[in-house]
Amino acid sequence: MEPTRIFDLTERIKNIFPDKCALAGKTGGEWTSYSGSEYYDLSQKVCYGLVKMGYKQGEKILTISNNRPEWNFMDMGMSMAGLVHVPVYTSLSDEEYKYVIDHSDASLVVVSDAKFYERINKICKSSKKVRDIFTFDDVEGAKNWKLIPEEGNNAEESLRKKAENIRQAVKPGDLASIIYTSGTTGNPKGVMLSHDNLVRNFLAAAAVFGLGPEDRFLSILPLCHVGGRLGNYQTQYSGASIYYAENMGTIARDLKDIQASGFDAVPRVLEKIYDNVIAKGRTLEGFKKKLFFWAVKLGLRYKPFGENSFLYYIKLKIADRLIFSKWREALGGKARLVGCGGASLQPRLERIFWASGLKILNMYGLTETSPIITINRQHKGECRLGSVGALIDGVEARIENDGEIVCRGHNVMLGYYKDEELSRAAFTDDGWFKTGDVGHFEDDKYLVITDRKKEIFKLSSGKFIAPQIIENRLKESVFIDQVMVIGEHEKFASALIVPDHAYLKDFGRINNLESDIHALVKNEKVIKAINEEVNKINNSLAEHERIMRIRIVSDQWSPSTGELSASLKLKRRPVESKYSEEINKIYRKQPA
Repeated sequence: MEPTRIFDLTERIKNIFPDKCALAGKTGGEWTSYSGSEYYDLSQKVCYGLVKMGYKQGEKILTISNNRPEWNFMDMGMSMAGLVHVPVYTSLSDEEYKYVIDHSDASLVVVSDAKFYERINKICKSSKKVRDIFTFDDVEGAKNWKLIPEEGNNAEESLRKKAENIRQAVKPGDLASIIYTSGTTGNPKGVMLSHDNLVRNFLAAAAVFGLGPEDRFLSILPLCHVGGRLGNYQTQYSGASIYYAENMGTIARDLKDIQASGFDAVPRVLEKIYDNVIAKGRTLEGFKKKLFFWAVKLGLRYKPFGENSFLYYIKLKIADRLIFSKWREALGGKARLVGCGGASLQPRLERIFWASGLKILNMYGLTETSPIITINRQHKGECRLGSVGALIDGVEARIENDGEIVCRGHNVMLGYYKDEELSRAAFTDDGWFKTGDVGHFEDDKYLVITDRKKEIFKLSSGKFIAPQIIENRLKESVFIDQVMVIGEHEKFASALIVPDHAYLKDFGRINNLESDIHALVKNEKVIKAINEEVNKINNSLAEHERIMRIRIVSDQWSPSTGELSASLKLKRRPVESKYSEEINKIYRKQPA
């Protein structure tokens, strides 16, 4: 029987894969794994425990945690009990946590460790709804989550029957989760997703990825991120073992540890992997260095399914044996698939990873669409690199007159929690969900995203600028780590540039410059070199799109410093505010 509700997954895993590893996480530097049977049993006990503790259908349970098997036991257990899971990022401010806890009407909060317990416990004390707070780690003075399945294990038969009746009564169309979008402006919005939304989406993803019981998948994206959750569910459905990366700094080691068949990522993760590989290539000397960058140039010309020349593939075999095989070894030796979404992916990265034997399955969607609308497949006729693929079954999309992509289907949310007006505004008059993205279909099949509708701006000349396309092109430079294109209502476009600190320091050392980043970004040689990189890109842009002035900043942008959202999207308004003085110098000709 195919799952129709999230928790049906656990019964499937117990019946088909009872003894093999379903979930694994790091404890004290060692992997702790749980079999399919253990997964089901613990989830069921959590369900019984929550019912015994008096939590009723429709109540909200909020989790703030890193990725770990325990997240799943709570997720499945609360779903069995008809409760609504509200998973939240670990990178929010106290003010944002207070907003989400209050707005979601959370009755119970579960956090990962002592650090979060100290922060969130203070916030929960001021909440009128939160009845309790638990922790996954052992924290002095805090209730541990294990108390919940222990209560369930000791539950009387009458209570178990009550819990089973609740589970049977849960319908596919019922609210399963509220996911708060990290947002680039204003307060987060609570996206309401049903069991049907999430289940039909992960079934579609499982068919595309084609993982099996012999595969191991490394979970990197936060489970509170709808893309991370999709990867989590579809991997479990396939019978593959899912391992949770210890943290962002241990990805390479974790991939090697488990010899992963694949992993999930946002473009930023792939950019970092690529940058690390290129950085190692730059340390080579002589013929080895020439060979390395010959392979890179070859990979950047890759086309799948025999679309290159016969001679090209002969060269690619040589490059694979000498260079790309080592890339795969650095990722554990068996990685072949990456699920990627959440932001715009540079086409060059997609091509070179495919050339190296690692297929990037680029997909498109939003939290509001559960998330997949389109995805690139692994076979000819269903994949076009540079696009975000073709529609999944049961989902339709069209392009409005202003270029906006709208869609409808089983993937579209129930609405925004406690905001009927905003929910209505999210749909066209004839019931299609407005994505806010601008794009077009190639060959009436493959979707290409141009930009966010609200981020496209107009110069004083009346010409429009789609910043994401230009930003992605600029980030192809080894010098540039992050960039934001600016110039709304101005005569020309400009850019704020965050250099790649590691590469900039190497450049400084080779050119006998100071090693301090703050000094380097002001150095004339550095400014000249980065301007030359920008001009290379300018040559391929329309005249009105060209970047006429730049400002190089020494800061590194991240969620913790406010320039990026929790899902690593650029937060344009905070960046504009932070660098308003620099922007004024560009356009008002103030002294530099």
